[in-house]
Amino acid sequence: MPLVSLENTITLAISVRNRHTSAEWYHEKLGFELIYHADEAGWSELQTKTEGVTLGLGEQSEPAPGNTVPVFGVANIEVARKALEEAGVKFDGETETVEGMVSTATFYDPDNNALMLAQDLSSAG
Repeated sequence: MPLVSLENTITLAISVRNRHTSAEWYHEKLGFELIYHADEAGWSELQTKTEGVTLGLGEQSEPAPGNTVPVFGVANIEVARKALEEAGVKFDGETETVEGMVSTATFYDPDNNALMLAQDLSSAG
């Protein structure tokens, strides 16, 4: 039995120089639909063609290609994080929260690949 109960969603997070330009590119080239731009958080999300899979664009002045981070949706990030930490899973810092939007926590697999948990705090979640 798994330690954490994941939801049927996943966000693939990548860093880009300009979220608005990149969102247009993904829309024009791949047909992804914009879900929202959260300018105050430096974040945008697009719906991919796969149900339950979104593409998250994090704005960075110097993005590092090849740094995709799978973001797994959970109903309660505190409960999920505690279960993983008790099992020896290493996390990167504290859980971060953008009020009314999302709480996220980055953790690592045994090969030090970054993964993330996310709890949707919006009215849609």
